[in-house]
Amino acid sequence: MTDAQDTAADSTRRSSGDTPPDDAGSSVTEAPTPLLEPREGIPPVIADEAALAEAVAAFAAGSGPVAVDAERASGYRYGQRAYLVQLRREGAGTALIDPVACPDLSALGEALSGVEWVLHAATQDLPCLREIGMIPTRLFDTELAGRLAGFPRVGLGAMVENVLGFVLEKGHSAVDWSTRPLPEPWLRYAALDVELLVDLRDALEKELDRQGKLEWALQEFDAIASAPPAEPRREPWRRTSGMHKVRRRRQLAVVRELWETRDRIAQRRDVSPGKVLSDAAIVEAALAVPGNVHALAALNGFGHRTGRRQLEQWQAAVDRAKALPESELPQPGQPVTGPPPPRAWADKDPSAAARLSAARAAVTALAERLAMPQENLVSPDTVRRVCWQPPAVVDAGSVSAALAGYGARPWQVELVTPVLVDALSAKGA
Repeated sequence: MTDAQDTAADSTRRSSGDTPPDDAGSSVTEAPTPLLEPREGIPPVIADEAALAEAVAAFAAGSGPVAVDAERASGYRYGQRAYLVQLRREGAGTALIDPVACPDLSALGEALSGVEWVLHAATQDLPCLREIGMIPTRLFDTELAGRLAGFPRVGLGAMVENVLGFVLEKGHSAVDWSTRPLPEPWLRYAALDVELLVDLRDALEKELDRQGKLEWALQEFDAIASAPPAEPRREPWRRTSGMHKVRRRRQLAVVRELWETRDRIAQRRDVSPGKVLSDAAIVEAALAVPGNVHALAALNGFGHRTGRRQLEQWQAAVDRAKALPESELPQPGQPVTGPPPPRAWADKDPSAAARLSAARAAVTALAERLAMPQENLVSPDTVRRVCWQPPAVVDAGSVSAALAGYGARPWQVELVTPVLVDALSAKGA
């Protein structure tokens, strides 16, 4: 008997993997059942090497896929490290692991090597899991599976409700998971997040197979599992919210100096950068370029609660930017490695703009026929690149090669190539 069946043995409200709903409604015909407690209760948090060793042995001896989730403290702590890891596997039950007390989970990762990991929105959790030694070789992403299957809402709660007929507890996803000890209601929430994840995986596999999309999903999952770690962003300060208001190079230098100063302080204090200084305050100071601490204190974000010492460190950053020679000031835009922004195509290359318009329309129509988001059918950036610099000879072979060269998976190449060939060959394009 599966976890879901055992949790509500008398309930007949589970979905059998029927067609995803056409609207935001549920595919479950009766009222969903609240899921209030993990089947075996809330397990004790694993916070020492002996308990971890027992968990490693138990999960190594388990069977079938393993549900995996991680909780971070975004908005509270610096970076994206994991503060709780949850796992569930047939024969092993549920484990809640404190990665602060047990920062090296590589033994657990090795014990689960070759096992299929079931995650929801895998790309969000994989970076923090990688930091503690947990790297899957195979995975199933239930959020991505929901997108490919055409579900209109793909959050974990919505998917569990629509597919399995159970309501998960809400309200603790954005709490400060670095809190110690973790409150019991939070631990209950965390355990329930993996309680039905394998059941959800099984139902979605059946639905994808019914729609003829299972092989597509498997290719996507393989691509996620085999992808290397993301490269650090170049000039991350340019992502400061409100940057569109900052146009002069000297003002950009102020943003950079304040951002980098804030980042160093946040890292040292292990707090979210936004708790040190808001993006809005950084932009305000960049636009004003204050000449002294008194002028800085008059700006929004640097009010009466900001101490003199703090004001002096922010003003010092502004002064450093003001003192830079022209040659060291940042350029207004980031270096462009691909096509220019599409809004500029009509002026730069009208033919390319016509190709892009035709291609976008064709890809959108195909995505609608397949009942999936257009961005999951093919990356919009890939479409732009092919349209900006199409093959010298446009045919199925050359377009397929171009798509594959930009990282499209075989299923995407097969489906998208014909519509792109038509779009690139159309009169006026």
